[in-house]
Amino acid sequence: MPDSRPRQPDDHAADAATEANALILCGARLTDGRIVDVRLGRGRIEAVGTTGSLTAPGPRIDLRGYLLLPAPAEPHAHSDTALTADSTGPDSSGPASHHPEDIQRRATEAALLQLGHGATALRSHVRIGDVTGLAGLEAVLQAGRSLHGLTELTPVAVPRLLTGIAGADSLAMLRDAVKTGAGVIGGCPELDPDPAGYTEAVLEIAAEHHCPVDLHMDGDDPARLARLVAMAAGHRPGVSIGPCAGLDRLPPETATRTADQLAAADVTVICLPQGGCCGAERRGTAPVRLLRAAGVRVAAGSGALRDVANPVGRGDPLEAAYLLASQSGLRPEDAYDAVSTAARKAMGLPEIRVEAGFPAELLAVRGEQLSGALSLAYSRIIVHRGRVVARTSAVREYCDSETVVALDLPRQARPDPGPGGGS
Repeated sequence: MPDSRPRQPDDHAADAATEANALILCGARLTDGRIVDVRLGRGRIEAVGTTGSLTAPGPRIDLRGYLLLPAPAEPHAHSDTALTADSTGPDSSGPASHHPEDIQRRATEAALLQLGHGATALRSHVRIGDVTGLAGLEAVLQAGRSLHGLTELTPVAVPRLLTGIAGADSLAMLRDAVKTGAGVIGGCPELDPDPAGYTEAVLEIAAEHHCPVDLHMDGDDPARLARLVAMAAGHRPGVSIGPCAGLDRLPPETATRTADQLAAADVTVICLPQGGCCGAERRGTAPVRLLRAAGVRVAAGSGALRDVANPVGRGDPLEAAYLLASQSGLRPEDAYDAVSTAARKAMGLPEIRVEAGFPAELLAVRGEQLSGALSLAYSRIIVHRGRVVARTSAVREYCDSETVVALDLPRQARPDPGPGGGS
């Protein structure tokens, strides 16, 4: 795994960092402009104070020049097919392997790549049924176990058909998938001959096991979407749909009415501004401003990570936020909310704030303001459960010249790891 191979963890050191030893993040800038020190311990934020005001016997990390944010989360990944784009085309060695060990390797590498971007929790849609049965799901579950302490990987079981004779086996397999460990039930109702029946089956099984529901929907059929909303209203612990790019192709009055229905039913829309995925037949992005104006919770995911649906997919939540700001016209704060607070809410995760008492799930990114960070978010330090689990560093240098000196252009010095693993 070039550029993303994890260090072998020291389990005792990791446990000590999480359970006892405090870690202090020094000189970090918050989005409100304050420069603070942040003390972490036992997986949570213990204190936030002025620079130099916090003490602890443990390590300190210099975050001068960094903006400290709640860590993003990835609400819509496809780990089982990630990193398979190079297996297609005339120069490839053949189709991507579906052996469990190969799926586990791809899922692990994909999760590490996304962790390096800042996502400390991922929800991955995994196909079940056909000839592979539950093998792909079990491989992703194993990948999640191997990543314990680095990131959280939750698989979504995605059956193809659920109605009629053809769907009987998949219906039984979906129940088995939940018992095996799938934390969420998903699927593509629009690919089933009976979309309403498919949705009803998913919601029934989800209610039996108290599971969240996360469905692939294009949303270009308002009547079909209205039926789904009527069935989903009141389901707990929640229903998400996406990428819903079809909503943007509806007449404005129809799209507004549909958005009002989604808001009333408390259905979250997960858009994919970086591109589509294998469950999305058409490209485009949901009308996020219209949805937000109606009160719909809108989260943003990455979708395909370098598979056939998007061979150049990056899986970067900050790029998703950048695209929401640059192309959909959201304020940087609202765009980042879609990949952090809203994404975590959609995934059933605790809220994160850079305040005492909240979980220590944090992202430090080079920059002084959120707009600049989204524009040039290269160097990043990621904190999960109170310890640094990943770093992505970029060095910007210019050749010596009078122009560079005269303009006093910024340089990012090469990082000095130091005893505390400095920035």
